Amino acid sequence: MITKVLQIDESALSLSKKIIENGGVVAIPTETVYGLGANAFDNAAVEKIFEIKGRPNDNPLIVHVHKDYDISTLVEDIPDYAKLLAKAFLPGPLTMVYKSKGTVSSVVSCGLNTLAIRIPSHEGAQKFLKYVNLPIAAPSANVSKHVSPTTAEHVFTDLNGKIELILDGGKSQGGIESTVLDCTGVAPVVLRSGLITREMIAKVVGECGEYVYKDGMRAISPGLKYKHYSPNCRTVLFNSDEIGKAVNLYNEETSKGARAYILCDGEAARKINVANVLNLGDGENEIASNLYLKLREGEKIADIIIAVAPEKQDGVMVGVMNRLTKACR
Repeated sequence: MITKVLQIDESALSLSKKIIENGGVVAIPTETVYGLGANAFDNAAVEKIFEIKGRPNDNPLIVHVHKDYDISTLVEDIPDYAKLLAKAFLPGPLTMVYKSKGTVSSVVSCGLNTLAIRIPSHEGAQKFLKYVNLPIAAPSANVSKHVSPTTAEHVFTDLNGKIELILDGGKSQGGIESTVLDCTGVAPVVLRSGLITREMIAKVVGECGEYVYKDGMRAISPGLKYKHYSPNCRTVLFNSDEIGKAVNLYNEETSKGARAYILCDGEAARKINVANVLNLGDGENEIASNLYLKLREGEKIADIIIAVAPEKQDGVMVGVMNRLTKACR
């Protein structure tokens, strides 16, 4: 199979619609990461996503819709607090989980009675979703467990020859996957942290819980159960107060002839004196935007990535640390 990478224009959208309607999959840009999309009503098409990615079949997917799509056709109940959050944050990097009406393929939710829905803000994603006018099931467009893709090139690296089309919408600015929020109870509960923080949600609706996943539990959201976000090289993670240990390991590995790189934020980069640094930048949004980009960059040039956690651990950094910790397992 030849994989085409096309800018988003009328011709590319027409081709993408044809592929989707024929039961195929298309890689699409969003503001968080690139997604691997298929018609959420089509069992066989959704199953292709799992097959292409090598994704475990008990790891549920998120359904993406355009901003004018009537989600009441897909879900049973939309709580008042969810409507307030939609007004505040959508379109945007927030996924909300509702009780499902069972109208989409059961493969999407892996047999759960819930459905995760997202309305991405990326202009190209909105054009695609409007053009096909279908709910699109879409996890990240990469091989399962690998670093999530934030450019069309990343998708091509993982899926060349496995899919027909990648819609190129430039670099994903958000950089980490959407916040996933359980909206099936009396108050929202964060299932997966992202760019919309628990504090931001609580500010709008008054309260917001946080789900704690434990080993052995069933995954009720993407990003909970399995190893994720991992580069194809060795990785080690140090706490922010362990910069000295990170530099010692760097020097030790370098002396053995290994290609070692330190992954850290701008503050830590300014404190260390080593040649090989993968600098995530300054500020939580810049760090989030660059995390997967730098992990992908690092795996091409490093035998070992030595990561140093940012000192800031709250807000958006909760989501960043979630990904960084899993990447370095």
